[in-house]
Parts: sequence; C-alpha cells; structure tokens
Amino acid sequence: MTTSTRLKLLLIDDDDSIVAALAARLSRYFEVQSLTDPTQAVKLARSVKPDVILCDINMPNMKGDEVAFELSQDSITCRTPLLYLSSAVPGGQITELSGPFGGLTGVSKTASTDQLLKAIRSVMV
Repeated sequence: MTTSTRLKLLLIDDDDSIVAALAARLSRYFEVQSLTDPTQAVKLARSVKPDVILCDINMPNMKGDEVAFELSQDSITCRTPLLYLSSAVPGGQITELSGPFGGLTGVSKTASTDQLLKAIRSVMV
C-alpha cells in the first residue's frame, strides 16, 4: 500500500462557484480542501495542515488580509505559504501585493491552470 505524495492545498473563497471551479482544476495536482467561511480558516488549516493556502481577498465577515494575519499568529499555520486570489489582479498576471496584504503574491481568479500552478510554485520555494 502506498501513501499519497500529493501536496495539500487549502482554498478559501466566499463564492461557491469559484471554489468549485478552482478545486476541480487544481485537484489533479493537489489534495484540495476548501471552505467558503473565512472565519473557519485557521481551524481548518490547523486540522488539514496544508502545504499552501489560496485565499480570496474580498470576503464578507473577514477579509483576506485578516485571514492571513490570523494564520500568521498561529504556531501551526504561521509558516504555511499563502497566495491571494483576486478579481482585481488582471487575468494571467501574478503580482506582489502591497499595503495591508503584506507583500504577499496575488494571482487572478481567472488565471489559467498553468498560471495558477506557476504562482503556487513561486510561493512554495
């Protein structure tokens, strides 16, 4: 019996259709866990122990920078790489965000699968 060597990815977005679409595309490459309630992000991340987190920026109840801050304050999740998902990032682009987003990388929700994988690899190094 072999164990899975696929990396774990946690996807956080308040839009069910975005979560479903991205999970379907990325599940070929990662073991994907997802949630639409950002207030549950730390709890799920502690449980799942993902290798990387993709997090929407603009969500109700808790913005992406608040999620990132909470994750950074937890001893289990503080070193987990995080990549922001945003409709504000032009399609196909990967960019370093500034301001309240702490210089973390952002990628468009409409990026191709190859572009998403490139962005994910860039934060995992």
